Amino acid sequence: MPIFEYVCKDCDHQFEALLYGSKKAECPKCQSKKLAQQLSVFAMSAKGSASPAPAVGACGSAQCLIWISRN
Repeated sequence: MPIFEYVCKDCDHQFEALLYGSKKAECPKCQSKKLAQQLSVFAMSAKGSASPAPAVGACGSAQCLIWISRN
């Protein structure tokens, strides 16, 4: 289940979307389907690492991850 980052072309809202199957993303703010997909930054941890690497999305904070977990 890939996470994609988008910017809405109608309202300029930046968001991340977790998409299942052939589902298409839409802006959570204005419901537009006119989106520009952004390059994503992903998190990974090294094998055998004592602690996982912090996940940093396009917004640069944990707020992105909180939004994803709630939706």
